[in-house]
Amino acid sequence: MWHLNLVVALALSAMPCHGATAQKSVPASRPASSSNNPEELRRLADKGDVDAMFNLGVMYADGRGVAKDEKQAVQWYRKAAELGYPAAMFNLGWMYENGRGVAKDDKQAVECYRKAAELGHPNAMVNLGVMYANGSGVAEDDVLAYVWANLAGAHGAARGTELCDLLEKRMTGAQIEEAQRLSREWMDKHPKK
Repeated sequence: MWHLNLVVALALSAMPCHGATAQKSVPASRPASSSNNPEELRRLADKGDVDAMFNLGVMYADGRGVAKDEKQAVQWYRKAAELGYPAAMFNLGWMYENGRGVAKDDKQAVECYRKAAELGHPNAMVNLGVMYANGSGVAEDDVLAYVWANLAGAHGAARGTELCDLLEKRMTGAQIEEAQRLSREWMDKHPKK
């Protein structure tokens, strides 16, 4: 029964970032590539513009202005992720988790989500929490699931709070206290920017 409840939480888990919302996870010092012209974005991406790389990924994933091509989306997300772009790491994780443009690989999804979560991406924190709660790509661990969900909530993701509420129903008081302690330690080491 608990697994069924967490499947519901998985359904609540965050979807890939698109458009202006995705830009919020990028440091303001990076120039935004707001062009919707794929040729212009490709030119910028070829010069190393990480925003353009991410935006090309979104365009290919959704078929906006280009033919939908999830393999191309994965390539552009991967390039931007390798340059430290949290939203691209998150989207790449989602692609691996759902087998979109790549073979389904929960371990790889967890790795992508973890990297984005460690950089403060709230939706990646939610999805990482769900992966721990369900034992997808990692050993099932309610304490770590709660930690990541709690951190997501602290970073403004309502789904993180919803996941904490579900997890509390199957955790002991000691487990919840441990998860809250670990969450505080993480926040002390990673203050919000």
